[in-house]
Amino acid sequence: MSEILIVLCTFPSIEQARQIGTVLVEKQLAACVNLLLGLESIYRWQGKVETSAEVLAIIKTTRARQPELFETLAALHPYDVPELVALEPNAVSPTYAKWISEVV
Repeated sequence: MSEILIVLCTFPSIEQARQIGTVLVEKQLAACVNLLLGLESIYRWQGKVETSAEVLAIIKTTRARQPELFETLAALHPYDVPELVALEPNAVSPTYAKWISEVV
């Protein structure tokens, strides 16, 4: 079982993603947050199919910090139901895993 987790979270704007991503790194809940622009999401919300432009945040953290990271994201996020999905990588280079563990 890996101690490193990759968390996916979408945001309505780059400004909000950048602001919240910075908070996560400053609080040492994330080692790194990558922001991907140009994402289009198609989803069902309140009985209707919606389409929105979004920004995807790829957040690197540890298993130990994940509960607090989810709690902080939920408190700061503008969506009623933010996407909070943690993925466990099959393989992580030892030096990268060590760096993540040291900074979160």
